[in-house]
Amino acid sequence: MDEMTVLKALKKMFGKSEAEQLAPGPSAPAQGPSRTEAPQQSRHPAPVAQTKKEPVTSPASAPAPDKPRNEAPKPRRERAQKPPVVAWKLEDFVVEPQEGKTRFHDFKLAPELMHAIQDLGFPYCTPIQAQVLGYTLAGKDAIGRAQTGTGKTAAFLISIITQLLQTPPPKERYMGEPRALIIAPTRELVVQIAKDAADLTKYTGLNVMTFVGGMDFDKQLKHLEARHCDILVATPGRLLDFNQRGDVHLDMVEVMVLDEADRMLDMGFIPQVRQIIRQTPPKSERQTLLFSATFTEDVMNLARQWTTDPAVVEIEAENVASENVEQHIYAVAGADKYKLLYNLVNDNGWERVMVFANRKDEVRRIEERLVRDGVNAAQLSGDVPQHKRIKTLEGFREGKIRVLVATDVAGRGIHIDGISHVINFTLPEVPDDYVHRIGRTGRAGAEGVSISFAGEDDSYQLPSIEALLGRKISCEMPPTHLLRPVERKRH
Repeated sequence: MDEMTVLKALKKMFGKSEAEQLAPGPSAPAQGPSRTEAPQQSRHPAPVAQTKKEPVTSPASAPAPDKPRNEAPKPRRERAQKPPVVAWKLEDFVVEPQEGKTRFHDFKLAPELMHAIQDLGFPYCTPIQAQVLGYTLAGKDAIGRAQTGTGKTAAFLISIITQLLQTPPPKERYMGEPRALIIAPTRELVVQIAKDAADLTKYTGLNVMTFVGGMDFDKQLKHLEARHCDILVATPGRLLDFNQRGDVHLDMVEVMVLDEADRMLDMGFIPQVRQIIRQTPPKSERQTLLFSATFTEDVMNLARQWTTDPAVVEIEAENVASENVEQHIYAVAGADKYKLLYNLVNDNGWERVMVFANRKDEVRRIEERLVRDGVNAAQLSGDVPQHKRIKTLEGFREGKIRVLVATDVAGRGIHIDGISHVINFTLPEVPDDYVHRIGRTGRAGAEGVSISFAGEDDSYQLPSIEALLGRKISCEMPPTHLLRPVERKRH
């Protein structure tokens, strides 16, 4: 037999699977043995699996017989017990009555809301909260004159939340139908109001949504379509975009708030706001709250058009500025301002400082020089993209950014506690902006410090600022060591 025939025979014998080799094959006609084949074995060998071959061992080395397997279940490992959830009770929030102060307990707010107020550490109302809530919780319209930092945001949010909790939503309700609408002029202010609203509604089940320009439109639309909207906070332009596309309907609005109405006037938003208000129920069928830092004739005209017999609450600006903020003014040449700024921040180790300048190019130059000289700084102006603004504010809030340099428009909506110092690199051209700037510090009863640089180009603004405050601010020369040249950092 040639080599190829032998290979085929071997493959036939050994190329089968083990099961095929063990299985009995069918009978075949007898054939004579090949001359080269080994003596023929039985065609039907006994399957190996049926005649298990035992190993040959000596009695001494024989293994012990297998013990029956213990089928009893293994003892379960005990998990650490979670502490039982204790239901919150109003009795847990103890605030003693104090003469001259109003407690939130005095308004008999919902327990869910009181729980959130306790978490935020608000035992007593601020003056504007005490005055506004007395009217708005009774269902009246109101207009309030107050600076940021006075607690006005919490005042109108508490009013809104109380109204929505007391009035069940309609049975037939669609996505994109907010029950409360808050309009604010800037993206930063909208984001801050929404954050405050989320803090106050966290135990209520109410949904808060935001619409701002400069952010992904489709992403905001997706949020709107995912769940019912109870409180909508928006800038006028982006809200109109959604409304005109038919994604948002405002005919179910029960409470409407216009925040910083004077700033909306200044920024030219009033025509857009008028279009929005036309989509809401008549003013006799909704509650309207309007807040402004000033009560100009234009603001009062808007209030008369959009409110019904409103209560008027005023908190004087000078009280806000003088009680919590220690104010200083340094007379300094324009060429020395940066040296003074750098040495103040660096020598004193200040960790959370806001610097204001009047123009965007000034803001950019100050921030770039601080970063170059080793200070962790960031800028906030209209030139900064929205996603970067939000990231910058979060970094400043978390203490990752030491110095935030901003324009008035960008900085007005910032509500961050713990800002120790405000520095006016240039004095503002509008006296009201001075009060807004220094109101970034000394918030929530804390002490703050403002330092203003009065140079040859802006010191003429001082008299009008002092007239607004109702008092003089002492102007002094900075210590010589604070005017030393800045040493360049080696990288």
